[in-house]
Formats: sequence, C-alpha cells, structure tokens
Amino acid sequence: MKKRIIAIFTGNRAEYGLQYPILRAVDRHADLEYRLLVSGAHLDPNFGSTLDEIRSDGFRVDAEVKIEMDASSLLATAQAIGSGVLAISQVLNEIKPDMMVVYADRFEGFAAVIAASQMNIPTAHIEGGDLTEGGALDDSVRHAMTKLAHLHFTTNQQASNRILGMGEESWRVHTVGFPAIDLISEGRFASAEEIVEKLGLDLSRPVVLFTQHSVSTEFNHAAEQVAPSLTAIEQLAAEGVQTILTYPNNDAGAQAIIERLKAFANAGIPGTQVCRSIGRHLYHGVLALARDETLQIACVGNSSSGLKETPAFGCPTVNIGTRQEGRLRGENVLDAAYVSKSIVDAVHRCFYDESFRAICRGAENPYWLGDAGPKIAAVLATVPLDARLIRKRMTLKGETRDGWFR
Repeated sequence: MKKRIIAIFTGNRAEYGLQYPILRAVDRHADLEYRLLVSGAHLDPNFGSTLDEIRSDGFRVDAEVKIEMDASSLLATAQAIGSGVLAISQVLNEIKPDMMVVYADRFEGFAAVIAASQMNIPTAHIEGGDLTEGGALDDSVRHAMTKLAHLHFTTNQQASNRILGMGEESWRVHTVGFPAIDLISEGRFASAEEIVEKLGLDLSRPVVLFTQHSVSTEFNHAAEQVAPSLTAIEQLAAEGVQTILTYPNNDAGAQAIIERLKAFANAGIPGTQVCRSIGRHLYHGVLALARDETLQIACVGNSSSGLKETPAFGCPTVNIGTRQEGRLRGENVLDAAYVSKSIVDAVHRCFYDESFRAICRGAENPYWLGDAGPKIAAVLATVPLDARLIRKRMTLKGETRDGWFR
C-alpha cells in the first residue's frame, strides 16, 4: 500500500518542541511518510535559528519557507500572514501531500492552514479549543484555524467540548492529550549534570527559568510590561537567585522586549544569563530539577509552557500579567501582576513556602493522557481521504427554543 504523505508545518521553536512527538510518530508509522516544512523564527538568527536543533534530532527538512517579519508591529504580522500563504501554497503545490498538520494558534500556522484548506488538502489542527483570553490574538486565530481544519486533536476534554460547541462534527474531534508530555514521560530531557555543565548553574542556589512574550493587543506596552520582571530578577539576583532569561516569540512587540533583554545582559548582573533559545532538551531538563524537593526551581513569565508543561514536573510557576488568562492550569501556578514586588513575592513562595511546594509536587496534570503522538498518527493513517473529510458540515441548526439558539 502506498504511504500517505503528511506535510507537517512548524513556525517557531516552542511549537516544534510540542510537535516533536507527532513528527516522530508519523516517521515511525508504517503507512505514513512526513514532509517537514520549516518557517518563521526557525530561520531567523535573531531568535536563535533553531533549524540546527531540528536536524540534530534526526529529522529531514523538506522545505524552508521564508516569511518576512520584523517583529515590531501588527502590520508586519498581517503582512507575514499574507506572504506566508503565498509561500506555503507554492511548497504544497510542489509536494502535493495527502494531508497537512498545523499546530495551535500562531500566525505562521494560520497562514499554513489557510493555504492547505483552500487547496483542498485535508488539514489536521493540533491544540484547538483552548482558551487564552488575556489580550493576545491567540483565541481568534486558534478558533479560526479550527473552522478551517478538517480534523481536530485536542489536549483536554474541555477543549474538545468547545470545538463541538462550534458546530464541528464529533467524528472529526479527537481528545489525545498534550503531545510534549510524551517526551517528558519518557525522560527525554537533560540530566542535572548536563544542565550544570552547559548552563553553569549552582544547584545549591535557587534557579528561575524566565520567558515573557508580548501581548498582541497591547504590543506597544511590551517594554514597560517586561520592565518590572527584569527589576524583580535583579532583586532576586541580589539574594543569590540564578536566572536563565530566554527570548520571546517573534510577535509584534517582541523586538522591544529583546532590546530590554540585551540591555539587561550588558549590565552583567551576577547569576543571570540571557539566551536566544536553550532548546527543548535543556528547557525541560531545568523544569525537571523541580522533582528533587531539595532544589529550588521556578518557571516565571507568561509562556504557555508555564501552564501546560510544568505540571508534568511538579514545578512551581509564576504567571505574569494577562496573556494566559482563561487557560486551563494546574495547582502549581501562581499569578502575579506587572509589579516587581508581586513577582518577587510569588517567586519567594515558589522557593520557600513548603505547603505550596508540596501542592506543586502533588498537583494533577490537566493535560496528561499519554501517547498523543501515536494516537494522532493512527488517525492520520486510517481516516478515509474522501469527500466527507473535505466537505465541512455545521451541526448547529440555529433553531430557537426558549430564547436560545440550538
């Protein structure tokens, strides 16, 4: 039997780390063959140029899709979506895949799902139905991608219920869990010894892993929103806390944050280091240190990884600002305002509040189901590639009953 060709699109470092188990499962499936399309920040040295990480993982890059983006304005984002549709559609026309896989809520993925769906290529969307109501454009983009896609693989039952509530047919919706946890459950991350060697940490002292992204609807305030965080990190450094600061995604407002990070790095504050990217292997390895209750580890910022990945390690987390409002989370997460004292106080709880630390170690992971990658690959290999898959139908009839539309 001829193998199905599955095009898999990735547009930034965080997204690739989450897609790795899917790509691996497709590669290992006897009836599937992948074509990897790499774009966005992967190709931009300003954000760490993570193309090398993909290749070092043993994956073949079939197409490098350049999307121009200066990471400074919403105009640039809108234009990047347009140029992305043009570039991705050209690649898809050359590859002619049987199916396309796109992830989450990024503008690069939005361009990919527009291109694929308008070319009648059955498209699978990962991580639809989630909520982030804090001012990012993520929800609007994610839900739009859901309505364009033909198959949906969600990380939790609440997300599946929302997709069904959008009128999607139930046979299209699969609750598989969070793919990144496949690797975490296998122990695929750096050891404590490797972390000490590569990041130069002293594990007898507290460690903060920090990432703060811009908020799309407030991108003009990105610099002032990150300023209290950097002040807090400087205050914590004076107490002996070590901090690894990583670059934000290439969203509007990102460049303003990067300029602040560069200035912070130039200040040479002891115990702090600014990295464009440390890669999934080291990132998860730092979070995993929290499993040792004698160590003091905290994830700080507004990255979705602070809510979705840290529960797998029992790692205390400080979520700053509004960006992740509404997102499903575990009991290991504390919220802090854009105020340095609020951030410092929350980090202190992560390090010194033994009752909270115990809660973190025992917190239920709301995204854990297991084997998400193989589950997704199994559906991609067996779903009939016919008119029923392409022809979307709305299950909501719009009938009015007792004042409500059904």
